[in-house]
Amino acid sequence: MVESSMCNHKLEDKVTIITGGASGIGEATARLFADHGVRMIIIADIQDELGQHVAISIGAHRCNYMHCDVTQEDQVKALVESTVKNYGQLDIMFSNAGIIGSPTTHQTVLDLDITAFDRMFAVNVRGMAACVKHAARATVEGGVRGSIVCTASVAANHGGKKCTDYFMSKHAVLGLVRSASVQLGEYGIRVNCISPYVLASPATCLVNGVGVEEVERLYEGNMLLNGVTLRAKHAADGVLFLASSESELITGHDLVVDGGFQLTRSVISSKHWPKQEFE
Repeated sequence: MVESSMCNHKLEDKVTIITGGASGIGEATARLFADHGVRMIIIADIQDELGQHVAISIGAHRCNYMHCDVTQEDQVKALVESTVKNYGQLDIMFSNAGIIGSPTTHQTVLDLDITAFDRMFAVNVRGMAACVKHAARATVEGGVRGSIVCTASVAANHGGKKCTDYFMSKHAVLGLVRSASVQLGEYGIRVNCISPYVLASPATCLVNGVGVEEVERLYEGNMLLNGVTLRAKHAADGVLFLASSESELITGHDLVVDGGFQLTRSVISSKHWPKQEFE
C-alpha cells in the first residue's frame, strides 16, 4: 500500500501546461498526470469544446482549459504568464501540439506544396519553439528546476518516401530539444522528447480515413513486440517518466516508444498514402 501511494504522487504539487491537450496523447497525459498528484493542469488547445470537456471531466480543482494557438507567440506567452500568475509557478511544459498534414497532400520533394509546408512548420516547429522559449523563461525567472517535454516522432530519425514536410518538422523538434537541453542545463531545466510510432489518435484516423481499430491493425504488425497495441497511454507513460523526478538526471534524450519498430526499419516507407508514415 505504501508503494502504491508513493507511485501515485510522482507529480505532487506540480503545475503543468499541456498543449494539444484536448485529444490524443495530450488528453491521455493530462488524465495520467491527474492520477499522479499534480496540483494543476492547464490544457491548451484550439479545440475549445473538446478541451473544456476534458478539463471538466478531470475536475476544476485540478484542471483548467485555455484556448491557445501555438502558431501565435503572443498566445503562448499569455498562456505561460497566466499560469504563473494564477498558480505561482510552472514546473512542467508538455509541448505536444502538432499536425500531421492533409491526406490529399503527399508532399514529395519534387512536388512540395510550400503553403502546406509553411503551415506544418508553423505548428510543429515554430509553435514548439515558442512553447519551449516561454516555458524556459518562466522557469528560469521563477528559479524552478523544471522539465520540458516535446512530442517528436519516430519520423525524427528516418526519411520518408512521402510527407517530406512532416518528417522535416520532426527532425527540427529533435534539434530543438538537443540544443535547448545544452543551453538550459545550467539552470537545472531538463528538456527531452517522446517519439512514438503510429498510434490511433484522432488525427491519424482522420488522415488515414479509417477508424481506430483499422489504424491499429495497419501498424501493429510493424513492431517487434507481439501481443500489445501501441496506444496514447503508452506515450503518456513516457511523458510522465520524463516529467517526474524519476528521470532527474536525463536531459537531451529522445525516448522512443515504438515496440521495436526502429530496430527492424532503416527507412519508413509505404505503398499507400499515408500508411506507415505517421505517428
